[in-house]
Amino acid sequence: MPTPEGMRELTESECWDELRANEQSGGGVGRIAVAIMNHPDIFPINYVVDHGSVVFRTAEGTKLAASVLGAGVAFEADGYDPDAGEAWSVVIKGEAVEIEQVLDRFDAGGLPLFPWHAGPKHRFVRIDPETVSGRRFVVVEERRPVD
Repeated sequence: MPTPEGMRELTESECWDELRANEQSGGGVGRIAVAIMNHPDIFPINYVVDHGSVVFRTAEGTKLAASVLGAGVAFEADGYDPDAGEAWSVVIKGEAVEIEQVLDRFDAGGLPLFPWHAGPKHRFVRIDPETVSGRRFVVVEERRPVD
């Protein structure tokens, strides 16, 4: 299927590069989509890229349970470069697993992962990707409808 003019598919490597750059610029914020009793829901998360996966922190509750007990998750992050007039979007689909092994939890605790919410978020979850896809596209000027 051809892509629309001004848009191109990102390679998997480019997708990871965009996610890392977004994270390092202080914007490591994305969304995780889950199914709760067969109904979709979506939650904002702070994330870091770690060894070809995405890691986030959370507390006990709906987001944790739906992430690790469900059939799979989707993660999405995007960004915008106003100087270039371009935006990007990356989607990762895969399995979310709670990091529970002591050494793995210790390593995760050392990641530069700082949630915006002040509540305690002691649980770490890793999204192991099955698919990674993304797009970069030119942002068009605002167009107003013609009366």
